Amino acid sequence: MPLYKYSAIALDGKKQSGKAEAAGADQLATLLREKNLFLTEASPVESLQSYTKLKTNEIADFCRQLGAMLSSGINLIRAMMILSQRDQPPHIKKVYDAVIEDLQRGSTLSEAMGLRGRAFPELLVSMIRAGEQTGRLDQSCQKMAVTYDKEHRLNSKIKSATMYPMILVVLIIGVVLIVFTFVLPQFMSMFEGMELPLPTRIVMGISDFLIAHGLVLLACIIVFALAMIALFRQPGPRKALDHFKLKIPKVGKLLQTIYTARFARTLASLYVSGIPMIQALTIARDTVGNKYIENQFAQVIDHLGNGRTLSQSISTVDGFEGKLKSTIMIGEESGRLEQMLESVADQFDYDSEMASQRMVAMIEPVLIVVMAGIVGVVIVSVMMPIFQMYGTIGAGY
Repeated sequence: MPLYKYSAIALDGKKQSGKAEAAGADQLATLLREKNLFLTEASPVESLQSYTKLKTNEIADFCRQLGAMLSSGINLIRAMMILSQRDQPPHIKKVYDAVIEDLQRGSTLSEAMGLRGRAFPELLVSMIRAGEQTGRLDQSCQKMAVTYDKEHRLNSKIKSATMYPMILVVLIIGVVLIVFTFVLPQFMSMFEGMELPLPTRIVMGISDFLIAHGLVLLACIIVFALAMIALFRQPGPRKALDHFKLKIPKVGKLLQTIYTARFARTLASLYVSGIPMIQALTIARDTVGNKYIENQFAQVIDHLGNGRTLSQSISTVDGFEGKLKSTIMIGEESGRLEQMLESVADQFDYDSEMASQRMVAMIEPVLIVVMAGIVGVVIVSVMMPIFQMYGTIGAGY
């Protein structure tokens, strides 16, 4: 039997991980349940790095097409073969072909997808498993297609909104390098022997440093950046960084809105599929994308296990919008929790889009002013000794 690496959550809310042999992910979940552990993630050890992680738009396309074919009466294996035979990138075709092989050996779709390591997100695997158990696999696929479509559109809009500021930052860096390494050196010979003003000496000193040690400085910046990336991949520093991001003015509010929308939509999808609330919270937690928030869910699950309502348990999380608690409370009281979660997720999606546009509208003029200021300082520093030179010549006459 294949060896699985798994993550599970205990009744007290603590996360556990380990390795175990099982015929498939469903059998592994059963074995762990006998030990009072709820399976949250499972991947065969030999397959952890074998498959490329699918993008949100690729997952949405997979769910949409599969759901449409299943609802039309096409059997699962035939539907997967049709998907694989279409014009697909090699990394997607590799995943589809592997899934087909497992299906032909008698595995369920959720088991076959789970065997693909990181290719499919745990949320999708859990939703597919729930659809298999209820006999509504086509509906589960169509619902996840909508979910991943919304996530992809939101991510695309945020990336598009931040593209122009990124271009401006690159342009500023390029202008500074050109001015200090190519333009200013042309004036050095002109100013030889002159008593230069302080601003000019500072600017010329920066230019000399960049010309003499520019490559060393670039190497130091690259090494520092790589060191920071490695550092913030560690749990402690990553948690501290994610906490800091939530406290940044304007940016922190935008991130809170995005995290809340992502969590609410995931929890709504899991809840309507009949997945136990503790397992649903664990899966939804892992989709938030912020370690500081994710680490607080052990307390949320503990409170839920002690008899508190979901709204009371969620209220202890620092990093979610306050509107989430009140929305869940209304959903609990009215018996319409799924609809309320989806409604608040849609609202937060819109709010995050608007907030990102407002933030970009504020950043753009600031960057333009910064670039104009740098160029202006350089021009003034160059013109001051030139005016001083003309003054000396005029005094001689």
